[in-house]
Amino acid sequence: MLKILTLIKQLPDGDINPFDACALEEALRIPDAEVTVLSMGRPGCAELLTRLSRLGTKRNILLTDPALAGSDTLCTAYALSECVKKIQPDLVICGRQSIDGDTAQVGSEVAVLCGLSLVTNVLKLNVTDTGVECDTRFGKENASFPALVTVERINNLRFPRLTSKKGTVEVWSCEDAGIDKTKVGLRNSPTKVLKTFESNVGKRHCKFVDKSEFLKLIEENKGKARLAVEVEESEVKLPEVWCIGEKPLEKAKQIAENVRIIDATDVTEIAEMAKKEKPAVILWDSGLWGRRYAPQVAALLETGLCADCTALETDGKKLYMYRPAFAGSIMAKIECRTLPQMATVRTSEESCDSVIIGAGLGCADILDKVRNFAKDNGYGFAATRMVVDKSMAEYSDQVGLTGKVVSPNVYVALGISGAVQHTCAIEQSGVIIAVDSDKSAKIFDYADYGIVCDVNELF
Repeated sequence: MLKILTLIKQLPDGDINPFDACALEEALRIPDAEVTVLSMGRPGCAELLTRLSRLGTKRNILLTDPALAGSDTLCTAYALSECVKKIQPDLVICGRQSIDGDTAQVGSEVAVLCGLSLVTNVLKLNVTDTGVECDTRFGKENASFPALVTVERINNLRFPRLTSKKGTVEVWSCEDAGIDKTKVGLRNSPTKVLKTFESNVGKRHCKFVDKSEFLKLIEENKGKARLAVEVEESEVKLPEVWCIGEKPLEKAKQIAENVRIIDATDVTEIAEMAKKEKPAVILWDSGLWGRRYAPQVAALLETGLCADCTALETDGKKLYMYRPAFAGSIMAKIECRTLPQMATVRTSEESCDSVIIGAGLGCADILDKVRNFAKDNGYGFAATRMVVDKSMAEYSDQVGLTGKVVSPNVYVALGISGAVQHTCAIEQSGVIIAVDSDKSAKIFDYADYGIVCDVNELF
């Protein structure tokens, strides 16, 4: 019988992380499999595991211990990996990322620490006698058992049957799992949040206009070249920074006297180079490739990794990284207390689109009309993460912290709330036009022009 372990995270609201819900559903769909659920969290997480046990899981394990409090991604991955080694599953399935952390690091790091075959960003999973065959955002990939896969939002978690019974929850401490307490917790985490604050980056003075001005505003501004973005360089720089590939080069130049571009693409090769030459800082692009491989190198080097940084600074010795936190509601300043200091950074993608039409959930009912409007006028099309997560648009369309960064002459935000996770990826646009039925929507704080109306009224 195939032994499957599903890693899940409980969100602050008490529910299961949506990506992990997809992982659990995928595990439950595999015929003749024994499914175990493992979660690391507070004692109250036992209630969630009890609910999930009604779906037909064989075992339900909660790893909880005061020593684990404040663990960053590497410490969390280490703790979970010790549990995985004890359970010894054939296949581990987890969500691509949590929606509150958005790092997409833990799954990859667990795989490295356990020596498992790894496939990320899975869109379709097929289990064979010897391994898995997957359709992923990178294409078709196979992996032999034992393996770990991270899945996208590819299904919906089933409801329990009325006659189903609750299972029991096994509670493990660090001692039960064989976890070294000196490797977990806030004090032992490689990355540390120094401060959090509300960010004003990207905010603009919004002029509200009538909906009749919509098309005119686009036409008047689409031919204007966007203003050059002023780049703030650190007064004191680091002697040298490594860039994996050329995409992080611009960010690296802001903080380093010398930038060395590493063309290697093999995870082990990069890790061995770093062990030998001991760079102080390694930067990665935060696109799909970087989000997949940077965590693996971080695990191999046992160092911290800050994901999706929108800004970097240094005092000449330490690297300080800034990224949206808590679902984009605030910005966090983070340091890495181990070497090399590693970060994935947001970079702007080259685009030939002078105008991009961005769609949020506010225009879900007319998404085809919006998409056709963009196509008919020769405009680019973009979507928020929520639209993509609901399979209403492709990941290649996603603009935001976990998507791509764009900088057209005109960006039109339709039915987009204005979370920092999205606005940080459009702030380099020349003119931003926002349309939303709620005049108090955050998106208007980041727009040059605002139109208060239902987006249906424009099409």
